Amino acid sequence: MIPLSATTTCPDPRGVFRRLRREWGDVAWVELEPGVGAWLVMGYHELLTITRQEKLYSRDARNWRLFQEGIVPPDSGLGPMMFWRPNVIGADGAEHRRLRRPIDDGVAAIDQRRMRRSVESMCRELIEGFADRGGADLVGDYAAVVPMLAIAGLFGLDTGQGHELLAALRALFGSAEDSQAGNKKFEEILGGLLRARKETPSDDLTSHFLAHADLRDEAEVLQSMVVMISAGQETTTTWIAQTFRLMLTDPRFAGRVRGGRLGVDDALDEVLWRDPPMTNMPARYALRDTELGGRRIARGDALVLGLGAANDDPRVHGGATEIELGNRAHLAWSAGPHVCPAPVPARLITRTAVETALHLLPDVRLSVDAAELTPHPSPWTRCPASLPVHFRALGDRS
Repeated sequence: MIPLSATTTCPDPRGVFRRLRREWGDVAWVELEPGVGAWLVMGYHELLTITRQEKLYSRDARNWRLFQEGIVPPDSGLGPMMFWRPNVIGADGAEHRRLRRPIDDGVAAIDQRRMRRSVESMCRELIEGFADRGGADLVGDYAAVVPMLAIAGLFGLDTGQGHELLAALRALFGSAEDSQAGNKKFEEILGGLLRARKETPSDDLTSHFLAHADLRDEAEVLQSMVVMISAGQETTTTWIAQTFRLMLTDPRFAGRVRGGRLGVDDALDEVLWRDPPMTNMPARYALRDTELGGRRIARGDALVLGLGAANDDPRVHGGATEIELGNRAHLAWSAGPHVCPAPVPARLITRTAVETALHLLPDVRLSVDAAELTPHPSPWTRCPASLPVHFRALGDRS
């Protein structure tokens, strides 16, 4: 049984998807951690089926049979990403719609022009901080920092708190031994902000959630904050980093840095097809015995959404890169009631971050061979651990 992490940490994830398809078809049995298996749904149409049929495939992890039977221990590293939480992610039907409304309303209230100006300003400030060095890590110094500062600002967190959240989230998404501690620290920081805003409301999303009629208590407010910040941070970091990687290594896009034919928007869309911000999304749980993609699914089985694999489904496209340019039929944002609520602000942050860096560092180049780039360990995302680059130092420019 192949580990799920093999689809995110190997040099050629599409090769892994195709190998799994030859062996299993469009629904493959994979290992989440030693002794814990789940179905990886790789078929485009099969993924649409499980995301749209709430009455058969639930988002509520309390239905997970392996957890009910004690095979998955309460202290498992999978917990922060897969265990049930009393929030919009863990709910179905009317309860999900109630908890989704505050998030949709909060996203709709974002002033996009103001946000773009704010993101551009913080990008310039970050670049100025390393421009004189003539080199940087575009992940650690930039791609991981921009979305956290942008999202933290929306909620009223200061820069220092934003960096603390970043460290906690990195542990959470790693689903390793420190994920539970990362999750605890994450919620502690947000809990402190929540208490401060309860005493002194402000014009931010924390106060918006506290005042929203569909959130019944502070626990629901906290969990709504957890969802928006955690999902927005990790996915946007990955999107920025993968876009840089593509534009600095692929001749079709690398030429754009030096006046070529394909631009940032083309790169953004190709990343959503080839290396989506979430390669694998946890999870749905079968509410009864059923069949999917020719496989028998037992009641309580976990099904992981293989967003990257579904985008690579040969029934959807023939594999030619040009087919994806301008085509946004990908499943990078998932589908159904739990579809991502914020693709527009995510694109705004990502596009602004990439364009600002390419404008201010027009001669930027990778400092290592592209084959040396490796992803940060996670079964869920495929974010480059680092992107070391060099460029002419600011003081050396005429």
